[in-house]
Amino acid sequence: MSFTTKMLTTAMASAGFSLFAVGVAAQEITYMCSSDGTECATAREIFDRFEAENEGVTVVVDEVPYKAILESLPVQLAAGTGPDMAKVTDLGGLSEYYLDLSPYVDASYWEDSFGGTLDWYRKGPDDNGIYGLHSQLTITGAYINKTLFDQAGVDVPGEDATWDDWAEATRAVAEATGTDFPMAMDRSGHRIAGPAISYGAMLFDENGEGKLVDDGFTAYVQKFVDWHNDGTMARDVWAGAGGSSYQDAAQEFINGQLVYYYSGSWQVAKMDDNIGDAFDWVVVGSPCGTGGCSGMPGGAGIVGFSDTEHPELVAKAIDYLAQEENYAEMTAKTKNIPAHLGVAGAGVEYAGASEGAANALNAWAGQVAKVSPVAFQYQGYKNNRAMFNITVERVTQAIVGELSVEDAMARAEEDLVTALAEAN
Repeated sequence: MSFTTKMLTTAMASAGFSLFAVGVAAQEITYMCSSDGTECATAREIFDRFEAENEGVTVVVDEVPYKAILESLPVQLAAGTGPDMAKVTDLGGLSEYYLDLSPYVDASYWEDSFGGTLDWYRKGPDDNGIYGLHSQLTITGAYINKTLFDQAGVDVPGEDATWDDWAEATRAVAEATGTDFPMAMDRSGHRIAGPAISYGAMLFDENGEGKLVDDGFTAYVQKFVDWHNDGTMARDVWAGAGGSSYQDAAQEFINGQLVYYYSGSWQVAKMDDNIGDAFDWVVVGSPCGTGGCSGMPGGAGIVGFSDTEHPELVAKAIDYLAQEENYAEMTAKTKNIPAHLGVAGAGVEYAGASEGAANALNAWAGQVAKVSPVAFQYQGYKNNRAMFNITVERVTQAIVGELSVEDAMARAEEDLVTALAEAN
């Protein structure tokens, strides 16, 4: 072999080895994400920097409808075909699939920064793993179309107003202004839980196991059903869907068809972007009942899954989002309430938020202190998804007249006994 041929062969071998090495180093992970506003786009921006700092790494952001997170993701995870990581809201219910990040991250930083929200992702009191980055701390409550109240000449009920006070006021506004609907609530077992707790629902038995139906829960459900029957609540939001499927009423509120919308803090970005100066909208929190004025805490978190082929990379990507500077950027751009204690303490400068949106976010933050301990417990309960789904299905049957409220509650009790037996 000539010297030239030998050199060429050596160069080709070296080049082949280099290409092989790059191929081995190249890693791709997928992030399944749903968005109420700009969550997925903001994650994409931050992951672009992550990719630039980690040569050969690709993070694919797969943006899907929220229903896919609720309904399709659990099926994929059970079949072992899920993504590497995802934004989830069923924090406890999917915990069996989570990747423990603690071998790959600074656990003390996470404990100091995210405190009690870490428990929402754990499998039980003896589990000290780190599984989820709580990216959106949310609280449920209401928005009103303040312009309609002004046009109707109706006073906005005060901070301690009851659900009955709000129902009466919104009916008066809708009648005076010719608005389609006085009130609406998202079709969600999570959403109706806060009002039920405000009416005294305890949701747990003396052993800490889920107990859906009691006098307080039934009392609120009866009011809720009655309001659907007399036109106070926009009927199609709940009656127009089947099973446990989710439905919101954001578009009706944005279009000015709705006086009062019970949803939550995650809608601020959508309101800010879509309403503009069409009307004044205001956060009014949760009305009161005999058990307080509680909404439900919650939100979404970013988790990795144990089936991933790249556990260290998944942990590194989530940890990158968790760093204070990146987390602050994510919170500001998505117009959410921070769960990171350092970011919350420093305050958030909400990028591009109008004065109304900034006021709304501050109003939501002020509602957190009113949240019942029962609501915090319920949000972290591993079987809450089953309870949410049962609530939606049985309350809807009462709304459409398939069952009386009494029968619907009896069926709900039976459903929960079955669900807990299966879970255990």
